[in-house]
Amino acid sequence: MAATQGILLKNGRIIDPANGIDMAADVLIENGKIVSVTEPGKLSGNANAQQIDVAGCWVVPGLIDMHVHLREPGEEYKETILSGTRAASAGGFTAVACMPNTDPVNDCSVVTRMILEKSHGAYARVYPVGTISKSGKGEALAEIGDMKSAGIVAISDDGRPVSDSQLMRRALEYSGNFDLPVICHSEDMYLSRTGVMNEGALSTKLGLKGIPSAAEEIMVYRDIKLAEYTGRPVHIAHASTRESINLIRSAKEKGSPVTAETAPHYFSLTEKAVEGYNTNAKMNPPLRTEEDVASIKEALADGTLDVIATDHAPHSTLEKEVEFDVAANGIIGLETAVPLTLNLVREGVFDEAKMVELLSVNPAKILKVDGGSISEGSIADITVINPEKEFQYTIDKVVSKSKNSPFLGRQLKGMAVLTIVGGDITFSSL
Repeated sequence: MAATQGILLKNGRIIDPANGIDMAADVLIENGKIVSVTEPGKLSGNANAQQIDVAGCWVVPGLIDMHVHLREPGEEYKETILSGTRAASAGGFTAVACMPNTDPVNDCSVVTRMILEKSHGAYARVYPVGTISKSGKGEALAEIGDMKSAGIVAISDDGRPVSDSQLMRRALEYSGNFDLPVICHSEDMYLSRTGVMNEGALSTKLGLKGIPSAAEEIMVYRDIKLAEYTGRPVHIAHASTRESINLIRSAKEKGSPVTAETAPHYFSLTEKAVEGYNTNAKMNPPLRTEEDVASIKEALADGTLDVIATDHAPHSTLEKEVEFDVAANGIIGLETAVPLTLNLVREGVFDEAKMVELLSVNPAKILKVDGGSISEGSIADITVINPEKEFQYTIDKVVSKSKNSPFLGRQLKGMAVLTIVGGDITFSSL
């Protein structure tokens, strides 16, 4: 991190929906805190502050990605906490919540503390997520209380569903005692276990085994019903189908304690990206149809979906440059989330303030962590976005240790040009 005596961001457009602010202003940062937000040219303060002209850019609360795989411990050849947070910072994220399916899995306080210790000096804040079950096997509850004391912000068996409904019920009940969100990987493994892409005409044409949309929807329904039964909140991860959206919308209309997320690839790509057996388009849940993409966009606009999270899942060429059937699921996403989401702003799906809510305000609320606003006196986690800056996303520009992205070679528009964490500049392309 590049420490400064103070920073004065000049002439930017402040977009802070938490405080109802959308205006041209200067922002003064001192001692890691936001000291003042006021009209351009009227700020006074630390004469030694580094002055940065951000005219033409948006100054927004630091982006928070609540669904990231950092791979450490155990698979450091794919990604490390340091390399993953460096990619996060380059993508405009000031904080990431890392999923527990590492090796060993984060199912105890020892692993939680190790992750936090290794995050010292990282380029973004790291919020560990603990497992729901011991070893992530879905058989018995993990030591949730101990992990909470060590620093986890949520629990999830992401990568695998908790198929035992009684265990999921107990997880919801028990986690409520610690005010921890439960993040659900909703998948019926009996329906999906042999599939490698969305089930339909295209999977038949390609000769690939399909995963029916029902594999997700059945478990979304179950997880919502358990949330309603226990009265405890549940967060649905990586929603990808039209019927999943309908189930979540219906639950919210009834006042059920449900929040949900999707990922940029689910509103930017369809199953057609798999053609040519492109393993960089293989993920779980799989890319779906044009109708599903349209439903996800509508759900982001109307509030059915609360969060855009990347599900950043780095894999090396060892796992991706193989036959499609045996290739690993997942793609990297931290560095492309901003331009892909900006596409929806340009399409008129939602406005700039809604984008900030989806990428910052709502993740902070759900995880109950600092951030999500540019309030005077609050911690200085800030992202500066140039919505007009164009770039070609090529392998040599990828910051992540792994390069498995279906967006390689694309011309993208809009990017984070400055990332500030606790008053320190962790990334700048200005």
